[in-house]
Amino acid sequence: MTERPAPENSPERLAARAAEKHVIVIGGGIGGLVAARECAKVGMRVTVLEAADAVGGALRRAELDGVVVDAGAESFATRGGHVRRLLTELGLADRIVAPAAGGAWLAGIPGVGAAPLPAGGILGIPANPFQEDVRRIIGWSGVWRAYLDRVRPPLTIGHDHSLGRLVSTRMGAKVRDRLVAPVTTGVYSASPEDVDVDIAAPGLNAALTSVGSLSGAVQVLLDEGAERAAKAPGSAVEGLEGGMTGLVDALVADLERLGGVVRTGVRVDRVTRSGEAWSVQVVDAAQGDSAGDEAETIVEAAVHASGADPVPGFATDEAELAADAVIVATAESSARALLSAVAPALVETEAAASPEIEIVTLLLRAPALDAAPRGTGVLTVPGSHIAKALTHSSAKWDWVRRAAGDRHVVRVSFGAQGEPAATAALDDGDAAALAVREASALLGVALAEGDLIAAHRGRFVQSQPASIIGSAGRRAAARAAVQAVPALAAVGAWLAGTGLAQVIPDATEEADRLRHALLWE
Repeated sequence: MTERPAPENSPERLAARAAEKHVIVIGGGIGGLVAARECAKVGMRVTVLEAADAVGGALRRAELDGVVVDAGAESFATRGGHVRRLLTELGLADRIVAPAAGGAWLAGIPGVGAAPLPAGGILGIPANPFQEDVRRIIGWSGVWRAYLDRVRPPLTIGHDHSLGRLVSTRMGAKVRDRLVAPVTTGVYSASPEDVDVDIAAPGLNAALTSVGSLSGAVQVLLDEGAERAAKAPGSAVEGLEGGMTGLVDALVADLERLGGVVRTGVRVDRVTRSGEAWSVQVVDAAQGDSAGDEAETIVEAAVHASGADPVPGFATDEAELAADAVIVATAESSARALLSAVAPALVETEAAASPEIEIVTLLLRAPALDAAPRGTGVLTVPGSHIAKALTHSSAKWDWVRRAAGDRHVVRVSFGAQGEPAATAALDDGDAAALAVREASALLGVALAEGDLIAAHRGRFVQSQPASIIGSAGRRAAARAAVQAVPALAAVGAWLAGTGLAQVIPDATEEADRLRHALLWE
């Protein structure tokens, strides 16, 4: 009896088609690793190329005198549950931890200095301006101005996209400058004038129209949030025991288990497309020359891992890799440069401002910090300090406290949208010294350079947050330009918005779109 061939869309035929596909992912940040893993999960051959000497992007680790800590992102937003689901898939659920309950402080308040960030607010907007911790920051004149919000006629209410304009119009400049601006600068690296209310605080405009005041609208959202929290307990942010780089390690391990190949220190110089085939030119990131030997090693490793035939179209002397599809997972400037020739419509779209920020992590021996005098961190009133924010990591995370022992880990952040990092022109030693001085001022304790045991300096390109006015339109236009090109995808914070809670689901969705096109269309 003759055996019938498997149906066209049977699992066997799909698996065979997947094994024939080679996907190159350019960039080894979280978006790139997630997208690579999604493609590898269906049996595709995947090669990840990262120009830096380590993958992870904004997730980095640093070792300070034997203490390993996060040098980049140290937590993730719990909204949507996307990050937690991925961590659970990767077997990391038992390492998820919540931050300490101690709240943040504000520093640089005119006439006050520093004070705890008031409880019961949204993006710094208070539900009750007469609340003692609010009055302490904005003073009685600010309180009475904010109270006008409650007595203004409902007909004066409009729909304002700018958070800064909305707050100043309804509750006055002191609420905007002393309460809201420190939060938006610390969280989004942006002025409140540039933050879109509907993105940063969904439902606030609608509640304002319903109840007739901004402070009342805040209370409505707080009540709704408390109800949701009661049904689904959990902090607004969580972290990983041992550091967020545990996610990077787990993604790489799982990707390699699935047959994927990850290579660092390899830069992609050019991407071209001929018919349905892609060609990716590889350059040695350290030497800046065509990396023939390195490229050959990459291809051989990919073939060995997958058990497939050599990738067709690869020429060792030209250091080119052939692929059926390409996923670009770099920062926006690099992505636009690589794709300018193959996705010409992308050139016509508007690029977002992407400032460079710096985080200086300090390991200090300072008994004065044992009592966590300023809670888990400090936000600054814009213009009052050189640093934009500080995190007292050993007060915020129990695992960091245990690792540091009788010492303290403090992270000082510099730079914001439209404001270069004050450390940018300094060498590492001077940057660390400045961070110690800023930490002393922000924490309200006397710290000397002699208290510094070790320091680490990290530079990051800050992609534009999704909450910035106009960001959604810019991202949609760029994404459409990329998706117009067959077998091409782009992922990362510049398209998804900043934060793992946005980057991870976006990368998953884009990888799913790409692999569907490769296997079904």
